[in-house]
Amino acid sequence: MKETFDTISHEMSTLTTKRYSTSFSLGIKMLNPEIQKPIYAIYGFVRFADEIVDSFHSFDKSKLLADFRVQTYQAINDGISLNPILNSFQWAVNSYNIPLSLIETFLESMKMDLNKQAYDEEQYKKYILGSAEVVGLMCLKVFVNGDEQEYLRLKPSAMKLGSAFQKINFLRDLNADYKHLGRVYFPGIDMEEFNATVKQEIERDIEIDFHEGYLGIVQLPKNARFGVYLAYIYYYKLFAKIKNTPAKVILNERVRIPNNRKVGLLLSSYVRHNLNLL
Repeated sequence: MKETFDTISHEMSTLTTKRYSTSFSLGIKMLNPEIQKPIYAIYGFVRFADEIVDSFHSFDKSKLLADFRVQTYQAINDGISLNPILNSFQWAVNSYNIPLSLIETFLESMKMDLNKQAYDEEQYKKYILGSAEVVGLMCLKVFVNGDEQEYLRLKPSAMKLGSAFQKINFLRDLNADYKHLGRVYFPGIDMEEFNATVKQEIERDIEIDFHEGYLGIVQLPKNARFGVYLAYIYYYKLFAKIKNTPAKVILNERVRIPNNRKVGLLLSSYVRHNLNLL
């Protein structure tokens, strides 16, 4: 029965999320059950595309990404795919009317990672739009469940939150991106001269995105608010740790939040949410 295959597909998206991201997994688990499945589906799709450009160095990544793109649109059009991740994703796209333009913008940003090593200001903004902001908009489509007016009202904040998360990822992963993948996302920066002043300029930009993203979180529907708030808290604590870490250390190792600390953040965030202290 197709229902069985669909169940397996959704389980694969859930497993993918849990294996790749403890933070997002916990955040999604705090969403109301009825919206967890489509968010897992979106994350699974995004994660697989990202793995193609970041990890499969022994293979023709350009061909793999092109094939993945074709299979994505075929799955959406047909309403089924034998790739469980794409089968789960097409269900979310078709169920929540996720615009194809968001998917195309995301895939274009992944394509940039195939060859782009250093980004100017325009390319940097384009990459963040595709790799993070439109992913936030895909999730927002689920959160508002078809309410286009709410989608448009919350759209700017959702984009800013996605932007903040991605820029923190860039800072956290400076060592891997620069030394192993040869990428420099932040425009106009000589990584050989990366210092406290440069780092603080980036951090000020992230603070602005975080503030504007938070203003949208508190206006989300109740069934989505706590899960998104929890992801926000995780990233803000990671950001705080990065800010307190010297530039030289950031350039040579990956800053992390231990899993036991994440559990503590979950509990404190839950209390704040229940007491309407967000």
